[in-house]
Amino acid sequence: MLKRAVFARELGVPIIMHDYLTGGFTANTSLAFYCRDNGLLLHIHRAMHAVIDRQRNHGMHFRVLAKALRMSGGDHVHAGTVVGKLEGEREVTLGFVDLLRDDYIEKDRSRGVYFTQDWVSMPGVFPVASGGIHVWHMPALTEIFGDDSVLQFGGGTLGHPWGNAPGGVANRVALEACVQARNEGR
Repeated sequence: MLKRAVFARELGVPIIMHDYLTGGFTANTSLAFYCRDNGLLLHIHRAMHAVIDRQRNHGMHFRVLAKALRMSGGDHVHAGTVVGKLEGEREVTLGFVDLLRDDYIEKDRSRGVYFTQDWVSMPGVFPVASGGIHVWHMPALTEIFGDDSVLQFGGGTLGHPWGNAPGGVANRVALEACVQARNEGR
């Protein structure tokens, strides 16, 4: 894993993707230190999370996995969307988005935050909204995730009826319109 990271850096790659659940937390922490020391971003994928966090009778909730990731290291992580194909409960998703990026989180049982948490100087992790999102989801995405997030459009851009470039333009225009409307109090 570190050999691949070194090779990517030699090629001038600015960002590395790692799956922290299949790779393991120790490996993730080592890679996070390497990336931070060498000016690389570490994008975290969470493949296989559903095997762990969507079981009602065993496993652990994603909020626990999100906290563990924040302690292990990473710059951004796929966090579900509330809308799109990776839907989840809105308040619960907002709870672990707060746990990922905010320094101080008040207890809020409706969001699944059962005690006040102060991360002090522990770096935050940007939540990434991806999975079945497209331009029509933009108002909800900007409301849910705010400014400190990554909105990752794949098929929602590439599947635009007029092509890829118009899909990208549509996303950008929609994002700017939603942010402007929010800033103007609409």
